[in-house]
Amino acid sequence: MTIADVPAGVAAAADASLRWLPGGPFDLMQTIGTLLRGHGDPSIRTAADGLWMAFTTPSGPATLRLTVAYPSDCPPAGPAVEIQAWGPGAADAAASAPRMLGRDDDWSAFDEPAFHATLPRMVVEARRRNPAVRLPATGRLVDSLVPTILEQKVTVIEARRGYRYLMYRFGTQAPGAGSVAPANLLVQPTPEQWLRIPSWEWHKAGVGPQRSATVMRALRSAAALERLAALPAAEASAKLQTIPGIGVWTAAEVMQRTHGCPDSIAVGDYHLAAYVGAALTGRRTDDAGMLRLLAPWAGHRQRVVRMIGLSGFRKPTFGPRMTIQDHRGH
Repeated sequence: MTIADVPAGVAAAADASLRWLPGGPFDLMQTIGTLLRGHGDPSIRTAADGLWMAFTTPSGPATLRLTVAYPSDCPPAGPAVEIQAWGPGAADAAASAPRMLGRDDDWSAFDEPAFHATLPRMVVEARRRNPAVRLPATGRLVDSLVPTILEQKVTVIEARRGYRYLMYRFGTQAPGAGSVAPANLLVQPTPEQWLRIPSWEWHKAGVGPQRSATVMRALRSAAALERLAALPAAEASAKLQTIPGIGVWTAAEVMQRTHGCPDSIAVGDYHLAAYVGAALTGRRTDDAGMLRLLAPWAGHRQRVVRMIGLSGFRKPTFGPRMTIQDHRGH
């Protein structure tokens, strides 16, 4: 895996540019897809000229464009990813992009024939059909933590509606938006900006006081949070859970995105345990049962769950769904 300069004619259009060679099969949307908070996520946009992202780096906000190409000088093992960035944080954003795209995600042990022999057939078949899947590692704790807290104890629809509201009210326009980048591309609020959001705006977003208070507690130590990116996932997860209101589910969802952790399982998820149980045994199970089922593949449990999701398996639905409650008008 190498990083080389993009041709000068392309690089001149951006503040920072790289070409990353994954060195094998690569699928941009399968990798980045887990970072999106729904199709309406204001910080990630797809367009005819590539996938656009905006976020804050240690040097300031940045806009990132990612395109996958098969140039004539690209090795036959796989494509090249063209990375271009604009804004004060352009250099940081471009440098961090390969890791975000799964540069350090190593599936070699998972793909060993001896390991495959222990896996359910549906998982092996899903991996055969999806060799380009990689687990992203953004290293950006705050960007992952806030929307994950918003997803606690509510439906995905409610959480993403609230996140979009807060982004449009308090996010900032991405560098180059409206000129080089899509006009509606936004950068998530900084920790300081999140902390200044008044209580009535959280209410208008449909975010209850328990979740907004958790965001506030976490972001008062934003610098310490970002330092967790340098720690191993298990240690970072444990430290994250010392913050009141952040439990194993939230920590696992964050570690999956910030560290590309192949073993983080979202215990406490409303649907996951029943889904995994139905896929592996034909019967629903609880969190303890799910952990027992996945125990033989410790170290790769998130990879197994990801492959089950890509297998096309659908759990039979029985009973009521979680009710969507809208308290914004109260």
